[in-house]
Amino acid sequence: MRQLAIECATQACSIALFDDGELIAHFHEILGRGHAERLIPLIADMPDKGKAEHILVSRGPGSFTGVRIGLAAARALGFAWDAKVFGYPTLALVAATARHENSAKPLSVAMHGGHGEYFCQDFDGDGMHESEPVTLPPHDAAAHAVHDFVAGTMAKELVCARGHGTAATTHPDARHVLSLPEALITDDLTPIYGREPDAKPSS
Repeated sequence: MRQLAIECATQACSIALFDDGELIAHFHEILGRGHAERLIPLIADMPDKGKAEHILVSRGPGSFTGVRIGLAAARALGFAWDAKVFGYPTLALVAATARHENSAKPLSVAMHGGHGEYFCQDFDGDGMHESEPVTLPPHDAAAHAVHDFVAGTMAKELVCARGHGTAATTHPDARHVLSLPEALITDDLTPIYGREPDAKPSS
């Protein structure tokens, strides 16, 4: 069985193709913007144009645009390929990536959340969340993170504000999707935005 993982909820554009659990193709780049233009062509460049029986896609939290792009692409490909589509939380993939790069351990995640705030969540050594994702100003985020080790794009800033701990600047990497706890993989594709949208509907 082939599985395609899509991660474009943050600055990273990351995709991975697996065959029976073995990684056979991968792309990972920190784009910042431009996910909409790059994602589908990158998938098309993969073996068999990335076609898979299962698609795993990030639900957020992250960029509103990035979350929507990933979910829309996954749904469209799922329809075209008659594939099952599953969602996973972005911060859990950040934790999984950090565990792979820094050995398994409990950790806190701190990611850029927009408007000077951080997306934060705590994880145990097996990758399960110990708290719900929250969006906090830097000072509150520093007090909220419970673990000494912090991973994410704002990890260094959080550790500096807190005055102790170890930081790893980590972006979510689709290569590590299959190391997520099964309990975090769901057929619920509801976006996890993490904060209120910037645009408000007119009255």
